[in-house]
Amino acid sequence: MFSWTSLLFVLCSSLTPVFCCDWLTQYAHLSRTSLKHIRLMGGQLTDQQSPVPFPDKLYRRIRMNKVESQLVFIRDSLELISDLYHHDNLSSATWDSVKTEHFLTVIDRQIDGLNTCVSTNSTTDSRLRKYYRRLETCTVYRTGGSTASWELIRKETKLHLERLYLLVASIRRHHHLHQH
Repeated sequence: MFSWTSLLFVLCSSLTPVFCCDWLTQYAHLSRTSLKHIRLMGGQLTDQQSPVPFPDKLYRRIRMNKVESQLVFIRDSLELISDLYHHDNLSSATWDSVKTEHFLTVIDRQIDGLNTCVSTNSTTDSRLRKYYRRLETCTVYRTGGSTASWELIRKETKLHLERLYLLVASIRRHHHLHQH
């Protein structure tokens, strides 16, 4: 039996995900909102250096990949960020609980939006997961969830959100150029 939903699904799966991904138009607003909440939920960001180097190489490499791989990378990054904040030792963080909850809600909205763009079975490079696991181990676990470790996580989260914003901007720019 013919259905418009089936036709739409076939079209969306055969076209580049950006064409069917309404989420990209909302991303700038959601990203700015999550960055605002990450700043407002705590005080001044720490100057302390992370014991785990920022994965610049992963971000450079993903920019060379296909759009769908980039969207999976963004979705997985946001999921891994969200996982950091769903932690037993979060009680020592001195953040505003309402703003923290708003932050996590916006992150979840971004993940849900991305799940409409990419297959939920697609996963990104295992090196991304290893990076986040090392970050959590070298900060939260090693210190027993100290306030300083959570502030370091918040600082690193802000850096990732800024880089993900730039990655989406490059996808949108590329998509816009190919439409004209």
